[in-house]
Amino acid sequence: MEAHAYTAYLDINAPLVERCRLHDRVAQAEIYRRYSKAMFNAALRIVGDYAEAEDVLQEAFVSAFRELSSYKGESSFGAWLKRIVVNKSINCLRQRRLALVPLGEQHHETAAETASHSADDEAEMHYRADVLRRCIQELPEGYRVVLTLYLLEGYDHLEIAGILGISESTSKSQYSRARVRLRELAAGQGVK
Repeated sequence: MEAHAYTAYLDINAPLVERCRLHDRVAQAEIYRRYSKAMFNAALRIVGDYAEAEDVLQEAFVSAFRELSSYKGESSFGAWLKRIVVNKSINCLRQRRLALVPLGEQHHETAAETASHSADDEAEMHYRADVLRRCIQELPEGYRVVLTLYLLEGYDHLEIAGILGISESTSKSQYSRARVRLRELAAGQGVK
């Protein structure tokens, strides 16, 4: 086999990351500019509070720049940074004494209705997306965190279990209940 068959993932930001390893402030500012909005949004979806998401973002970047030696290039820099943001967000929730909604709490599931929209009805689609974003923020923290990590951040239930220190079945149950509660909230806002 050729030598390049064993190389790690090649990140288009690798030269910039290397400059950051040398404490180049211009490179750090550029990395921040490229990633801050997406990382802020990920933090906000998890912590549910603008000010706390800003704090998480700052802590994550400080940690990332301080711990660049642990970045081995096996995944994209963005994926590595996102993992830090998610972990900082979860730690923020733990400091607030995150309590998953007890398994005994029941919600009545409404009948699943399919939403149809035409391509030319973009305004309605944006309205629905805004309502769903607000409804997600109204979910109990445990539901919101599992739903966000699974649905929006792409983690599987085993990974979520490890991040939150819960069982995989608890993660699945919290996700299922979050979906039911989200449907209820959305229906209450007229979104089906």
